Amino acid sequence: MEPITQDKRVSQGHNGDLYFSNVMLQDMQTDYSCNARFHFTHTIQQKNPFTLKVLTNHPYNDSSLRNHPDMYSARGVAERTPSFMYPQGTASSQMVLRGMDLLLECIASGVPTPDIAWYKKGGDLPSDKAKFENFNKALRITNVSEEDSGEYFCLASNKMGSIRHTISVRVKAAPYWLDEPKNLILAPGEDGRLVCRANGNPKPTVQWMVNGEPLQSAPPNPNREVAGDTIIFRDTQISSRAVYQCNTSNEHGYLLANAFVSVLDVPPRMLSPRNQLIRVILYNRTRLDCPFFGSPIPTLRWFKNGQGSNLDGGNYHVYENGSLEIKMIRKEDQGIYTCVATNILGKAENQVRLEVKDPTRIYRMPEDQVAKRGTTVQLECRVKHDPSLKLTVSWLKDDEPLYIGNRMKKEDDSLIIFGVAERDQGSYTCVASTELDQDLAKAYLTVLGRPDRPRDLELTDLAERSVRLTWIPGDDNNSPITDYVVQFEEDQFQPGVWHDHSKYPGSVNSAVLRLSPYVNYQFRVIAINEVGSSHPSLPSERYRTSGAPPESNPGDVKGEGTRKNNMEITWTPMNATSAFGPNLRYIVKWRRRETREAWNNVTVWGSRYVVGQTPVYVPYEIRVQAENDFGKGPEPESVIGYSGEDYPRAAPTEVKVRVMNSTAISLQWNRVYSDTVQGQLREYRAYYWRESSLLKNLWVSQKRQQASFPGDRLRGVVSRLFPYSNYKLEMVVVNGRGDGPRSETKEFTTPEGVPSAPRRFRVRQPNLETINLEWDHPEHPNGIMIGYTLKYVAFNGTKVGKQIVENFSPNQTKFTVQRTDPVSRYRFTLSARTQVGSGEAVTEESPAPPNEATPTAAYTNNQADIATQGWFIGLMCAIALLVLILLIVCFIKRSRGGKYPVREKKDVPLGPEDPKEEDGSFDYSDEDNKPLQGSQTSLDGTIKQQESDDSLVDYGEGGEGQFNEDGSFIGQYTVKKDKEETEGNESSEATSPVNAIYSLA
Repeated sequence: MEPITQDKRVSQGHNGDLYFSNVMLQDMQTDYSCNARFHFTHTIQQKNPFTLKVLTNHPYNDSSLRNHPDMYSARGVAERTPSFMYPQGTASSQMVLRGMDLLLECIASGVPTPDIAWYKKGGDLPSDKAKFENFNKALRITNVSEEDSGEYFCLASNKMGSIRHTISVRVKAAPYWLDEPKNLILAPGEDGRLVCRANGNPKPTVQWMVNGEPLQSAPPNPNREVAGDTIIFRDTQISSRAVYQCNTSNEHGYLLANAFVSVLDVPPRMLSPRNQLIRVILYNRTRLDCPFFGSPIPTLRWFKNGQGSNLDGGNYHVYENGSLEIKMIRKEDQGIYTCVATNILGKAENQVRLEVKDPTRIYRMPEDQVAKRGTTVQLECRVKHDPSLKLTVSWLKDDEPLYIGNRMKKEDDSLIIFGVAERDQGSYTCVASTELDQDLAKAYLTVLGRPDRPRDLELTDLAERSVRLTWIPGDDNNSPITDYVVQFEEDQFQPGVWHDHSKYPGSVNSAVLRLSPYVNYQFRVIAINEVGSSHPSLPSERYRTSGAPPESNPGDVKGEGTRKNNMEITWTPMNATSAFGPNLRYIVKWRRRETREAWNNVTVWGSRYVVGQTPVYVPYEIRVQAENDFGKGPEPESVIGYSGEDYPRAAPTEVKVRVMNSTAISLQWNRVYSDTVQGQLREYRAYYWRESSLLKNLWVSQKRQQASFPGDRLRGVVSRLFPYSNYKLEMVVVNGRGDGPRSETKEFTTPEGVPSAPRRFRVRQPNLETINLEWDHPEHPNGIMIGYTLKYVAFNGTKVGKQIVENFSPNQTKFTVQRTDPVSRYRFTLSARTQVGSGEAVTEESPAPPNEATPTAAYTNNQADIATQGWFIGLMCAIALLVLILLIVCFIKRSRGGKYPVREKKDVPLGPEDPKEEDGSFDYSDEDNKPLQGSQTSLDGTIKQQESDDSLVDYGEGGEGQFNEDGSFIGQYTVKKDKEETEGNESSEATSPVNAIYSLA
């Protein structure tokens, strides 16, 4: 058995019938059977087979008629208009439920086979839900809704005519929910409602049941009211707990729903942890949560810092769930917030502590930067944040975390990149974050690098003297290419050495290069921008030009003598681009200029030729011509050269000396004859030396000095001489070979001048009352010294006093200035004098007093001044003698009748250091190895040592004494007796005094 092939003519209807719009011979079969399959029971029911006979008036039954262009005419079948086989008639109706599929079917007969089309009156078919089946014989509309109701018609048509069938579609609906009842939880005394609302066609009815029984038969409840599809509960009590059922139905179906009504009585309870800490950033919006539970639903109120006013309104907003929102946090909003939930069964409360923190802000952001490759870049990121929060500063590059390598350094307020490279280019984001907030700042770093090397060099337009070079530019690395340099290398004269050929602007990448003959060229290109030059490109292929005679001759031709009887001819050799051919050589020609004799010539391969046996300093005409295997260069021009020079034969005559001042003289002489110079006259030269000084016993250096007068001159000036001295002078003529003979010696004497500055000018300040000055004689008196001039002035900041001038004899080298102002400093200017005047001056300033602005410093300076006075030193010596006598008396009393060995005397001098300390005090100390000695004050404030016959070490236990602030003596003498020694140790030695110190506090 095989299934029947269906098409527009043969098809199976939705009811299972098999329809033929018209029969044909091939439809004639004896075994048409219908099979019904029951999926639930997995059984198949088969009906008895049908036999279909097709009658025809044609005498023969040829299968070829099937392919005839007009097979109906060929069979002798008459054509007819369509008629409906299903449904019958011209109109029908159909009902469908909402949400189901609507299936409309029209099957028509006719010859030829009719076409079926579907339409809806008053509108279009729903394109999103309509689908045609069974070769357009069926229309299926899925998920039908009320708007799909109406009149549909199918149109069957062929060439003989058409016929229409109208189907009226009505959409009905089983009940469907509009508002399904939900479980209801109420507190005692609350109101509530259950709603059971549904729709359908026809309109469904609603029936309520409670605990499974119809509501009408349930016990009455005064707190319950039924209003159609709604049950209203008022002042709910515990007895209102129940299960309610809602049944809504119509003729097409029903809906059933259960709803539980629960009545709870629970006192308020807080659901969040207690005493939470909330930290928030200033000026932000925040919400303080206070979840609670209770039945009846509690009333929630918020309070701040235990105050009685309720927080709601203005900057505060309380939500139904109990959360408190603060729209914009301010500093004064910081504190403790209390939420209180209250119902009829009690109350509960919770606290939330709110801390307000300063925002994190980047106040100095990184800026966009453009940096050259290899330089150092610093991206600033200075942050201000709340000090109680931990700050973290991190960096992103191109929105990804930045790896801080050894070329980068991350500081608290910046990111430093050393040796910037191209890979460092990109956007850098500074992220400053705390646990509460963060701030971002972004900058872009553009790295300017040297350009990449040009590539793909190509030679085109090859000619004898030119070629076109083309290249592809490399990346400019953010700095535009300004120039291209084309270089060449030739492999004959200097292989491997590259020379600059030409330069082109950065906007071109092709150039026509001018070439020289007979050069095997190879080119490369270098790109240049503001950062630097690229690496050279890879070299191009080689290109050799053909040869030619030289077009130029060597340059810088010279003829000079190296000896008095020769002349060396030199020139600059031609390079590879000017050789123009192989075997480059030079034709050298020369002849004497005056004689006009025949030219001498020689061929040279190098760059020099020496002509021998020449007269002294004779002019020659010289020519050097280039030549290669292709021919000679152009005829060269003559160059004048000279043979070698000899020493001059004559000296200047009539040399006259005139003294101009103490350090300069003028000279005048007669020129020598030109034939005696024997060369080119370079200069007249004077040799002079200092024979002696007019000052007795002053040693002078007799080193010879010289003064040059270039050219053919007759006079000159010699300067920088020493005044008040005897000099000698000689003159010579100088040419290229050297000096000629010397002239007669001239003697002259320079007059007296001003002295040089005094040497080693020293300023010392031993105390606040005097300043000591010392100096040495000038190194160069330059005459007879008549004295010194000292000028000094007191100054304090910008305030300057009156200048004082002192004159001294030439032998005086010391002076003491009595200070009139202990606070100001002094500036001293000292110069030496001769009869001519004052010489160079030297300037020094007195030292600044330590702590000059404080009273303590003034006191200590006065104290230092006292310590340098003679009477003070004498008083100290008297006190020391008195202490010595007392110690001797004590020694005799304690060691009466015994034997007393005496230690070896020791004389240890005081050090040469100045005992004055920085604070102005003096310390005199007796150690075991330092005896107390008398001293006196020298002019410079140092303590001078005097001899002492005995040491207190041998006689006393020790003692101390000191001066108070007004200089009076506070004496304290202590004699320590050793009980054990006095009672029986007669042979023991007396105990030495330790650290007997006299100090001036």
